Amino acid sequence: MNMEEVQVRPSAKARVVRTDLRTRDLVNQAVASIPTLGLQRAAEFLAAMNVPAEIAVRTLVYPHRRRRY
Repeated sequence: MNMEEVQVRPSAKARVVRTDLRTRDLVNQAVASIPTLGLQRAAEFLAAMNVPAEIAVRTLVYPHRRRRY
């Protein structure tokens, strides 16, 4: 069997390798700035940096849903 033909569905707990390091760094900056700048300014920063709204909401409003690896 050719390995390319095998389709593997990742489990909910499987680690996903990050490929968008720029977004990761921007989100980390925004999260770190929340104590000093506040949630609204952090959200404005992510919007100005063209971080998709879905990612910004997930990381700022629902921190427990944030990936940590």
